[in-house]
Amino acid sequence: MTRQLTVSDNGGLSADEKVAFKLTLVHLDLKGAPPKVSYLAEVMPLFSALGASGLLIEYEDTFPYYGELLQLRAAHAYSPQEIREILRLAQLHRLEVIPLIQTFGHMEFALKHKEFSHLREVPMYPNSLNPHKEESHKLLRAMIRQVMELHPEVQWLHIGSDEVYYLGEGEESKKYFSENGHSVEDLFLSHLKKVASHVVSSYPGVKPIAWDDMLRGACAQTLTESGVAQLVEPMIWDYTPNLDVDNRIALIDKYWQCGFHKIWLASAFKGATGTSQQLTHIGHHLENHRRWQQVVKKIPQGILQGLAITGWQRYDHFSVLCELLPVGIPSLAVCLQTLKNGFFSEQIAASVRDLLGMSHLDTENYSSEISASFPGSDVLTLITQVTFFLKTPTKDFLEENRFVTGWFSPFHRKRKVVHPIMVQQIEPEAVSLLSKWSSVMGDLQTALLKIFPSVTAEEWMEENALPCYLQLQELVEDLKTALENQT
Repeated sequence: MTRQLTVSDNGGLSADEKVAFKLTLVHLDLKGAPPKVSYLAEVMPLFSALGASGLLIEYEDTFPYYGELLQLRAAHAYSPQEIREILRLAQLHRLEVIPLIQTFGHMEFALKHKEFSHLREVPMYPNSLNPHKEESHKLLRAMIRQVMELHPEVQWLHIGSDEVYYLGEGEESKKYFSENGHSVEDLFLSHLKKVASHVVSSYPGVKPIAWDDMLRGACAQTLTESGVAQLVEPMIWDYTPNLDVDNRIALIDKYWQCGFHKIWLASAFKGATGTSQQLTHIGHHLENHRRWQQVVKKIPQGILQGLAITGWQRYDHFSVLCELLPVGIPSLAVCLQTLKNGFFSEQIAASVRDLLGMSHLDTENYSSEISASFPGSDVLTLITQVTFFLKTPTKDFLEENRFVTGWFSPFHRKRKVVHPIMVQQIEPEAVSLLSKWSSVMGDLQTALLKIFPSVTAEEWMEENALPCYLQLQELVEDLKTALENQT
């Protein structure tokens, strides 16, 4: 007999209607910018005070893999002792911890290595795991075992499984389809079921969670007959400000009919508006949460397990860093308080400002003036300075200043030729900008190193600061050389 959700016809939330989440998780995406434990010790109390009740920790290569998996461990990975300290801190601040292990898509951190490259679905691409090889499952079982060794008391384990690109395009998959008449959905569900079954049988009491995007296109009959619903709790993710409320309700209804008894949702507080985004647009994420609250208001509360507020650090293992964690904390605070209170108002904004020590909070525009006292706020302040007061003026100076473009163009610079009077027009502003860059870069480097490993600070600086700084420095040096050539 088909079950049907009873959907409320209420509209959006009013100020006195609160959506109660069993768990509200802050997602820590650690690939590329794992905060030092000392920094996590500072922000976990803040997360709790803002309304978080758990952490969804995505380690990737920052987990201290050992033995046969040692190759997966990055040089800046946490030690086992640090993982235990993170878990102790989470427990101290009443934050449920759910580790996340990618087990199908987004496996670049493992499949990029020569030792595991033969386990790719398509030999050229390290994105997705080949589900047909027993070695693939051996790798996953080893990863799960080592993560669970350090997380023996968890109630849930997130097994990833989103964006399994190129699935079905490998030779073994094509053979599988031709011989059995199965579809890509069948192949995905078969692998998901095998991984989830291993978790359930090996770790009684632990429930697997999986991203839902690869489930959305499967028909209800296929999903129901797969048996996955008895093993997995899907996490429906949508990070857009124009989230289609009715569509998401219909999707939840579909999953319910297919036998999924508990469902999670996932929003975002950063890392979802651009691959190289460096400042967070709070309004984008606030509206996303408002839409999710409309969804939740219209479904039976018993089906909802919780919500994860994702904070992506990279779009994938090979992409650049997007907004760093300290940069996204004002957005996280707004999102958590919106969920906690059921709405967002000026009164709640004032509460957020107090909790973060901010004099001003702009949810509609990027603010060029940041004054705050929350842990890591100096990183946000300095990155804001780089964005508004250094990069833009430097770009304008190099590309729009009529003296630079008219009298010290690439043609002139290559030949070390400049009219001496033009040096007086160009050099003062160039030297002034260069001095500002030097000061901010030194301060930012120091601030980043207090929170992140040196590899993170180095990457951020090389990607976002050094190009402009070096262009300006080279211009000043070329001016000096060209003037010397004139005498």
